[in-house]
Amino acid sequence: DNIRIMTTRFRTRPIPEDTREDVRKLQEELKSLQAIREKTEADIRANQSDTLFLSKLENFTTITNTHATDKGAINAEATINMSKYIMDSRAEKTKVLVTLQQLIQSNQDKVDQAQRKLSALISGTVRIERDAVVVVEKTNPALGKIRLNYLVDSASWAPQYKFRAGKTAKDQVQLEYLAAVVQYTGEDWSNVKLVLSTAKPTLNAAPPELQSLQVTVIPKASASGVRAPDAMELDEQVKNLRSKAQTEFNQRKVTSGAGYVNTAAALDQSWELLNPDEAVKRGCFMAVREGPSVTYHLTNRLSIPSRVDEQVIEVTRIDMPPDYYYKAVPILSSLVYRLADLTNRSNYILLPGDATMYIGSDFVGQMNLPLVAIGENFTVGFGVDPQLQVQRQMIDKSKSTQGGNQALRFDYRILISSYKSERIKLQVWDRLPYAANDAIGVSLMKTNPELSKDGIYLREQRPNNLLRWDVQVDPGMSGEKALAITYEFKLELDRQMTISSFQSAGVLATGSGPANPAAMAAISPADQIKIKAQMAKLNPEDRKLAEAQLYCAIDQDSPLGTMGPIYKVMVKDKPIFVCCKGCVAEAQAHPDETMNRFLQ
Repeated sequence: DNIRIMTTRFRTRPIPEDTREDVRKLQEELKSLQAIREKTEADIRANQSDTLFLSKLENFTTITNTHATDKGAINAEATINMSKYIMDSRAEKTKVLVTLQQLIQSNQDKVDQAQRKLSALISGTVRIERDAVVVVEKTNPALGKIRLNYLVDSASWAPQYKFRAGKTAKDQVQLEYLAAVVQYTGEDWSNVKLVLSTAKPTLNAAPPELQSLQVTVIPKASASGVRAPDAMELDEQVKNLRSKAQTEFNQRKVTSGAGYVNTAAALDQSWELLNPDEAVKRGCFMAVREGPSVTYHLTNRLSIPSRVDEQVIEVTRIDMPPDYYYKAVPILSSLVYRLADLTNRSNYILLPGDATMYIGSDFVGQMNLPLVAIGENFTVGFGVDPQLQVQRQMIDKSKSTQGGNQALRFDYRILISSYKSERIKLQVWDRLPYAANDAIGVSLMKTNPELSKDGIYLREQRPNNLLRWDVQVDPGMSGEKALAITYEFKLELDRQMTISSFQSAGVLATGSGPANPAAMAAISPADQIKIKAQMAKLNPEDRKLAEAQLYCAIDQDSPLGTMGPIYKVMVKDKPIFVCCKGCVAEAQAHPDETMNRFLQ
């Protein structure tokens, strides 16, 4: 439009007072409360002065009556009237004083509350005004427009969801997509067109320079007590370093920004080179495992004042036809849950966030919603249905020997009872033991009904010996008519071998439960939390061994992890775990005694 921007300068100016409406109202309230306090304190002083006068009057009356008594001229009626006046006046003054003191306390409570609100509003804000001075050159007198963009700190948002199911299976599920906005930039946003974005503004236009990756070596003996951070710790370190790098780039500190981002990449790459098997399973770097950059342009104009608490706004509402079914995992819970398969047919990507679930107006629970792309299918839960019940029990077992092997056979039955008035679809899940090597053979001998034919289940869960049945449960299936699922499986192993333990994959590290439930039950909940945290820092192989051992090999009254880091010691070529450095020295100094104690 024949307008040329010559330069833009940035400057700040101090603000003599905060002009925000919320702040101004609180400041006026504090002034009013201060005036009330001053008046109340003046009334208390007047009351105290009146009380002092009554005391003087009482002393004067006493002296007068004493002299009159000496002369035999006392006026009994006048004395009684004066005494009654003094007593009534003192009682009245005391009552007024108590009321005034209570008013002072009430006033102080209001002052404290107003000051807390004011502190929350002005917390993190700097009382300055920011100016942008734009120098332009115009070649004609016609009107033109200039758009100014600028970045501010202290503004963020997070997604929240409400899923509301109808009373019947035909009713659509309504999704309320909400945004919890926090902005305490110091400037109120009044009647603005709000755009929510997950993109992180980085001002560097060119990629950072790649620095060399240096490698060093140390003797193996020096590295025996050094524990490398696990993937979770590294992930957090990488994210923190990349965040610092972005801040440095935004502040035009290119050298330090490049240093941070190269350090983050070095941490990630070192883990990858030292753990190649895990790296192959993981795939891409931690550095690129970030959420998508999405932008939501809200249709309505909004006003969002600057304050530290969350302000929830609505992004959109989506109606989705549900495909309801039920799911039971009797080995984990006797409850049956109602689920719904949904498809995101909106134009919005659903970001990971907390969701509250309703059936009509009834709250039924909470869940974490994962990332859902446009057009993607996903599953949500709508709580427990008490009209469905499930039981699981072993009904038979046997042991036999075939040549050099022993075979253990187990029969199980799962009973599903329905007290509902309509037919429902139910997924039932169970599992067989899973052997990571050929030392043990596990085979499903028979099942009635057959396992699910679902393609994703057969590809992803069935190879891990997870069992799933898809059944239809009719009304009235209860008592003797309850739906029965039966299956039989066999364990085969060398007759000279025995089973040491069964434990869930990722035990303790993923919070799925202790390797030895009986032993863990004797440990306090606080110590169990410590154990879980320290076990999570071990690599998967060591963690499995440490969980099976559970107690220190030297101090066998100390559970591993309750005294800090868990130490691995090689004693006679066998890995054992101890609770502290003192036990490390003891194990290394007395290997024979340590092994005897450990093997008991």
